Amino acid sequence: MKQASARVGFLASIGMAVFLLIAALLLMAATPAAAQESRLTGRLAEPARGQVEALVAAARAAGLPTEPLIDRALEGAAKGAAPNLIVTAVTRLRDELTTVRGAFGVAAAPAELIAGASALRAGASAEDLAQLRSLRPEEPLTVAAAVLADLVAAGVPADTAVGAVLAIAPNAADADYVSFRRNVQRDIALGASPAAALGVRLRGLGELTASPADGGTTTGSGRKRQKP
Repeated sequence: MKQASARVGFLASIGMAVFLLIAALLLMAATPAAAQESRLTGRLAEPARGQVEALVAAARAAGLPTEPLIDRALEGAAKGAAPNLIVTAVTRLRDELTTVRGAFGVAAAPAELIAGASALRAGASAEDLAQLRSLRPEEPLTVAAAVLADLVAAGVPADTAVGAVLAIAPNAADADYVSFRRNVQRDIALGASPAAALGVRLRGLGELTASPADGGTTTGSGRKRQKP
């Protein structure tokens, strides 16, 4: 029972955005490809449906996650977007996923690619994402990239959010990123400007942005990450 409560608490702490990313990937893994694409039947008119299905098939062959592409098409259809605009949006997302994989590496997990695409849309560049990978070579990047996008959504200027996420990247654990985002969002809700809230909270993480003197790096829990 205690273990179950701990898992529930963790899912709540990482934020709804990351939870939805994971849930979408679990659904994708459990749903056959044909069933995924059949969701477009009756929801998207030809020739747009065929074009989207071709994009999905090509993405699958390239090893990219396909569920986000289908979801993007269905979202556009639900909003009454013109079919050609839906195809354009799906194509753009496919290109973003491709760009993120180039930055994060071919071994990047689907969740990392999806979070990275959100970061791109928030204003990060491919070079920013590549730097994030270089600063966290052995760490998953899903949470860090999602936090970047969430900070921009909260009103933090994109370049400021990118700088903050990169500043703590070498030493921060995922829990540090989640706490950082939560505190910035709380300060904004209490009336601080987004940039000021981020600046205050970043200064409060001085131990994560400082370079260690002994060759190890300190995680948010106080443990040392040893060099390999």
